[in-house]
Amino acid sequence: MTRRALACLLVVLSLSGCLAKESEMLGAPVEGYNHTSAAINRFTVNGAGGPNLGPYSGGGGQVCCGSVPRYWRPGLRAIVEWEKDPDPRAYVNWPPLGTDAYREAYKKHAANYTRHRVVVEIAPYDSPGPLIVHFLPCDTVRVAATSIVPGNPGYPYNFPRKMEDTECPKP
Repeated sequence: MTRRALACLLVVLSLSGCLAKESEMLGAPVEGYNHTSAAINRFTVNGAGGPNLGPYSGGGGQVCCGSVPRYWRPGLRAIVEWEKDPDPRAYVNWPPLGTDAYREAYKKHAANYTRHRVVVEIAPYDSPGPLIVHFLPCDTVRVAATSIVPGNPGYPYNFPRKMEDTECPKP
């Protein structure tokens, strides 16, 4: 083999090492839907933060960024952690904002916040999309990561917007 052929071979081999491999993980915005009368003050999915959610609210707001595998696989799970305010409308009877009495009322109210952590399966998907967390009664959570928008055929979870706190979803 000539020096020139050897040099060409080395160049081709070194360049082939620079070609990008298809990434296993993809960036995914995080969004949430709260189907309960409580407020979700904050939540995370696998450590990626999501927006706060008032009672019976969600969608339309995304926070960047979580990550999802390019391809769904059985046993794919997410860790969801959240803080819940069981009485989000209590402030309507509080003293004026900025006063010591207001701060005391808030402190007393915040002592009733609850913190939760669950590990849940991510619904199967063909095409990855945003990490979408559904907060349901009885501190139940469902997670999807599909490009199909909630409310459309093929979306794995089409829960009613408002669910009573006694309507505990089945696993």
